[in-house]
Amino acid sequence: MLDTSAFDPSHYVLIIKCPDTRGIVAAVSGYLNDNDISIVESNQFNDAHRSEDRGDMFYVRVVFKQAGPKTPPMETLRDGFKPIAHRFSMDWQVFNLSHKPRVLIAVSKFGHCLYELLHRWKAGLLPVEITGVMSNHEDMRSFVEWNDIPFVYLPVNKQNKDEQESAFLSLIDRHQADLVVLARYMQILSDDLARRLQGRCINIHHSFLPSFKGAKPYHQAHARGVKIIGATAHYVTSDLDEGPIIEQDVQRVHHGLTPEQLVVIGRDIESRVLARAVTWHAERRVIINGGKTVVFS
Repeated sequence: MLDTSAFDPSHYVLIIKCPDTRGIVAAVSGYLNDNDISIVESNQFNDAHRSEDRGDMFYVRVVFKQAGPKTPPMETLRDGFKPIAHRFSMDWQVFNLSHKPRVLIAVSKFGHCLYELLHRWKAGLLPVEITGVMSNHEDMRSFVEWNDIPFVYLPVNKQNKDEQESAFLSLIDRHQADLVVLARYMQILSDDLARRLQGRCINIHHSFLPSFKGAKPYHQAHARGVKIIGATAHYVTSDLDEGPIIEQDVQRVHHGLTPEQLVVIGRDIESRVLARAVTWHAERRVIINGGKTVVFS
């Protein structure tokens, strides 16, 4: 009878981005098999001829688990994979999916995205650890603290923006946050802060980018008589609302709806889109490639 007492029950995920060439999948799967590894899920994508600027790249996401007694410790497994990674010029990482990313949420006065995130988290549907909520307003304090989550109030104005962002960054460091989620945090991050959070800060934009940027997007949409409205979740960069897009969704609307009704519909879309983006990021399904993403949903 096989002794499974020493087995690691965790699922791990291997993420690879590299130039496309023959033999990558065979090398990866062969190495895992030689080390008593069972592949639970595998996805690949080649973007050759699909992109003028960053074409002919290969992306891999492999979820695996220990399957037999020959599986070495994870550090040994990583070290053994390095020659393969070097051979194919891989940009690669291995994550333990049982370790949930630590998330700090930033919010202003609108709570709909925050409500959705906390609801999914409480229900066990959001694979993260929410460590706290920061806001430049007090409106969400009672709701956050009712959920037994630390709430930090960091007011901001033109005079104290540098100091406020410094305090925000210190808060991120204290919480050891792997991901910052801007859940309708109505402040533009400085270029410096955006660079520091590159690849680990997700924003929800209240329109279907790149249309209707700026204030009152649903009123802009109403004035143009649009037939669909939507929302966009993307990584934050120093280029305002130009970061790599993770998820988008839309809903059909009609001429009989008021701007206020469009707001209600739009907020529902925003909440869903942001929650999906955070989930996919936490599950390591998103690979950034320049200004775009590959999402293995």
